[in-house]
Amino acid sequence: MDERLLTEKLIAYDTSDPEGIRLCAGFVKAWLDARDVDTRELTVHGLPVLIADVGPNEAELTLLLHGHIDVVPGLPEQFRPHAEGERLYGRGAYDMKGALATLMLALVDFRGQHQRPVRVRLGVVPDEESEEETERGGDLLVSQGFVGDFAITGEPTDLHIGVAAKGVFAMRIVVEGRAAHGATPWLGENAVLRAIEVFREIEALPFARQSSELFDRPSINLGRILGGDALNKVPDTCVIDVDVRYLPEQEPTEILSEVSSIPGARVVSTFMRPPVMVDPESSFVRALCDAAAPFHAGEVRGIGRDGASDAVSFLRAGVPAVEFGPTGGGHHGPDEWVSLPSLAAYRRAISSFVGILGRGGDGGSAAG
Repeated sequence: MDERLLTEKLIAYDTSDPEGIRLCAGFVKAWLDARDVDTRELTVHGLPVLIADVGPNEAELTLLLHGHIDVVPGLPEQFRPHAEGERLYGRGAYDMKGALATLMLALVDFRGQHQRPVRVRLGVVPDEESEEETERGGDLLVSQGFVGDFAITGEPTDLHIGVAAKGVFAMRIVVEGRAAHGATPWLGENAVLRAIEVFREIEALPFARQSSELFDRPSINLGRILGGDALNKVPDTCVIDVDVRYLPEQEPTEILSEVSSIPGARVVSTFMRPPVMVDPESSFVRALCDAAAPFHAGEVRGIGRDGASDAVSFLRAGVPAVEFGPTGGGHHGPDEWVSLPSLAAYRRAISSFVGILGRGGDGGSAAG
């Protein structure tokens, strides 16, 4: 089964809900089991986490591959994949079922090559897109011994190497107003309108204008707004959920202090995931750049990714980890797609990287 067919199989599962996640994980495990890949299942928050292994346990080096099967919600038609030219469209095509399908195929490619001094392990989690702050699938993998010398998570990078990722600092903010009859709104203060003003003030705070070598600014998104309880009443309370993706150089406590200084804005809860930073000059990263280089018209480089990364689970355990995935676009949007040629290139790049490791390009001290 080639990259396209397997990606289409994964996209067809609506893994924005728990039942779809369980069905998809069952397919992944059965697919690997049928190809004699040793696979076992763990559970986090009632959802399956998979670990698959090929290569000798006593190998000189262990490479971790990481993927997730969950996706953000999409339209029904987005779970019916279709190709247009060299693009395969569907929810999760780019983030990251195309990469996961290719990593599954790569794992089978390595099966039986026991003479290689490299053990390759694949971990598949169900909750990368979730808002859970603790007991995450990536952390469970590490706690159960899914560790090694270097880790690659297949998030979309257009075949560049993601050596940095922003952290997440999400806030639930309550904004108060004053109730009045809907026929006389001038007698009240509309909390919904005031909440939008608060969000605009957040966008203008000092932290929002900072930049770094890999990022031109933090990302700030108004993800949810909840306000009003009657059509004919001026809403006196509004709740907004603001998603801040902060730079590795920034501190969430300072962001919280700035937001809390806005009149009428009361932060009632927060959600945090730390940023990711790996030494772009480490031998592992350089070897991965060399492996990906033949599939680029230009230079393969270390990049910063705006999204958060499950790589942090491995970094906490002392395992250097990067993001590396195929080419595409539109993730989380209505026209998400992945490049079919890039899936084949991604598979060959992973294979080349394992070959480099097997020839002694082991990265030495790769943590950063």
